[in-house]
Amino acid sequence: MVENQNNNQNQPRKKSGNKIIATAAIVGVVGGLVGGGVSYYAMDQMNNGQGNGAAQTSISSSSSKVSEKSAKNGGTMTAAYNDVKGAVVSVINLKRQSASSGTDSLYNSLFGDDSDSSSSKNGKLETYSEGSGVVYMKSNGKGYIVTNNHVISGSDAVQVLLANGKTVNAKVVGKDSTTDLAVLSIDAKYVTQTAQFGDSKHLEAGQTVIAVGSPLGSEYASTVTQGIISAPARTISTSSGNQQTVIQTDAAINPGNSGGALVNSAGQVIGINSMKLAQSSDGTSVEGMGFAIPSNEVVTIVNELVKKGKITRPQLGVRVIALQGIPEGYRSRLKIKSNLKNGIYIAFVSRNGSAANAGIKSGDVITKVDGKKVEDVASLHSILYSHKVGDTVNVTVNRNGKDVDMKVKLEGN
Repeated sequence: MVENQNNNQNQPRKKSGNKIIATAAIVGVVGGLVGGGVSYYAMDQMNNGQGNGAAQTSISSSSSKVSEKSAKNGGTMTAAYNDVKGAVVSVINLKRQSASSGTDSLYNSLFGDDSDSSSSKNGKLETYSEGSGVVYMKSNGKGYIVTNNHVISGSDAVQVLLANGKTVNAKVVGKDSTTDLAVLSIDAKYVTQTAQFGDSKHLEAGQTVIAVGSPLGSEYASTVTQGIISAPARTISTSSGNQQTVIQTDAAINPGNSGGALVNSAGQVIGINSMKLAQSSDGTSVEGMGFAIPSNEVVTIVNELVKKGKITRPQLGVRVIALQGIPEGYRSRLKIKSNLKNGIYIAFVSRNGSAANAGIKSGDVITKVDGKKVEDVASLHSILYSHKVGDTVNVTVNRNGKDVDMKVKLEGN
């Protein structure tokens, strides 16, 4: 807890033996996808009611960047793990609990409380959930940590448990619910190692990777699991209606792994672990389907969060599907009429949105933006996010086999 930080800095955190710990995921998205944060609050309330390295040298100023090097499959992963283990931390979400009795607290959490809320504002900070994070930069007296937004969502305070067992207070620099990313900062004196980002564009299916984080919380901090890249660019839909291109891996990702590192054999972070598929839409249990946010998108987002604390996105006003990797048999099910193998298929156009106003239609395939090829949603986002709201971009779409250039004025999200 924050109040006892100085007494506990050098000791790993321990959980009380007389409480049942709930290991439910914090958030979920469609199709059985769950975030990897582990939550303790709900079951604690029920129990109360019953009875009471050195800095990364390639980074300058306050911006991160993708390494020019990138590794494919090869050799032992022990060296890769050693390159990041000191940079992977546990992120602790703290909330203030009401000073009322356990029974009252449980009742209020279920049915609300119309009384003065000062007791909860002045209540004791307790661990609500835990996740993982990666120290990626040391600059201007601060160490910067990337994690998932859902790991720190709703927190009254945030702490970080470092690899050496020391617990320190952290500040939320910025967060973005769309990409489920957040940046924290701690005093630079606590940073002993920073991780380096690799280039996620060079990932290949079958490539060996490891996932590093704190499954089930800080008790299992610095856990490493090994697997492969199952798909380098998988487009999924989240519960909020957003689409995201993610890395699919069979490396074990469990509640608490959210915000941790997906690492290639060169010891570079090529993704931030975010969620897993626990079951299919018909309830069938699923194993070995975890997802990570690609490092190239992570770098873009964290740099913006450090500068501005939030993300304001230009958008086209469309719902899309990346054609890359979609089997022929699924094209008819998805009502994809185009014969193109690459590009961004437009499944839906928002009424009065940027794309609609420019004349873009459902069924068009975006092949270029500003003259640059786009083959996945991440590359489309990367180009769009390099612009500001109100900018005009040139979008090339393939319609009925012919390329058509259109000027699109970008609107904000």
